[in-house]
Amino acid sequence: MHKRGISMAIVTAIVLAACGGGGEADQAGPITKVGDGEGTVVIVAWAGYIEDGTTDPAYDWVTGFEESTGCQVEVKTAGTSDEMVALMTESKDFDLVTASGDASLRLIAGGTVQEVNTDLIPSWNTVDSRLQEAPWHFVDGKHYGTPYQWGANVLMYNTDVFGTDAPTSWNVVFEETTLPDGASNAGRVQAYDGPIYVADAALYLKTARPDLGITDPYQLNEEQYQASLELLRAQRKLVGRYWHDAFVQIEDFTNEGVAASSSWPFQVNILAFDGQPIASTIPVEGATGWADTTMMHKDAPHPNCAYKWLDWSLNPALQGDLAAWFGSVPSVPSACDGNDLLGADGCKTNGIENFDQISFWKTPTEDCNGTGTDCVPYRRWVTDYLAVIGGR
Repeated sequence: MHKRGISMAIVTAIVLAACGGGGEADQAGPITKVGDGEGTVVIVAWAGYIEDGTTDPAYDWVTGFEESTGCQVEVKTAGTSDEMVALMTESKDFDLVTASGDASLRLIAGGTVQEVNTDLIPSWNTVDSRLQEAPWHFVDGKHYGTPYQWGANVLMYNTDVFGTDAPTSWNVVFEETTLPDGASNAGRVQAYDGPIYVADAALYLKTARPDLGITDPYQLNEEQYQASLELLRAQRKLVGRYWHDAFVQIEDFTNEGVAASSSWPFQVNILAFDGQPIASTIPVEGATGWADTTMMHKDAPHPNCAYKWLDWSLNPALQGDLAAWFGSVPSVPSACDGNDLLGADGCKTNGIENFDQISFWKTPTEDCNGTGTDCVPYRRWVTDYLAVIGGR
């Protein structure tokens, strides 16, 4: 196995976006009427988020949209939030992006995405009330997208290594230890290669080092931040790969002897469906997580098709099928009822009751997300984490 880092081609764009600037998009406001579709909608999305039946014929929420609207869906898969920000910032070819909370506010602050008119989205009122004005997409009284799905960054592990007892702590990926199969974890764990992973280290230290006084893993003072970096530097000696490509991680867990890693429920589901000895858990320290929003580029080349997708993305059938496929939780609660693929207990299994226990991704700022004045901003997370995984 080899180590893999953040692509240098997007680092500059990441740092610039992390610094913010420019304010919100300079525009008259969202459109007031949806017209005929332009024939295409282009979406930047996480792997597994826009399925057309190619991977598995049972999971297809694209074909029906294309047939009913005449809008053909094109997808650009991104592996990290920083890649999404870079793609949306550097190109006007994209209409929509499924942005997590560590990207959405940067896209708003940078003027990259536009306010959406929820009156043009008939399904808007079906969205979970906890998400309709969530702070990662609702800013200054304006909606900058429609909630899509949410969930936790789970600890995925090999049951041949751990047996019937799930690991109870994130220490199995952060600290050198002997695993239940009698071998060291060195070289057998993975870590996410996005800078937001600093928050995972901070969340672990919140419990492991209570003397640091960490209360929010995205609001770190200098001492807390340096302790998190120190943990990550030590972890580097254990990591076989820094992952961001979900399918590469699936391959690694299948063929490369990986024992444990932070992961998404998507990979867990794919591996389990394939009969691999894989399970997942949320350890005692809790987990970071994501609440994703479908946001619209300020210069979207196909705005009418984009609005049609925004509404389509909220229909209960799509929401339930996607939750079953990805292991996520729908943003539309009614999707939890009567979906054949999700099943009667699917939303509970996927963690719908964990909403208040997840530390959802958000962009760290100097003003501690508006609560103080001495937090380490995201631009430093970017450069420092790149140095960590690069061995510096």
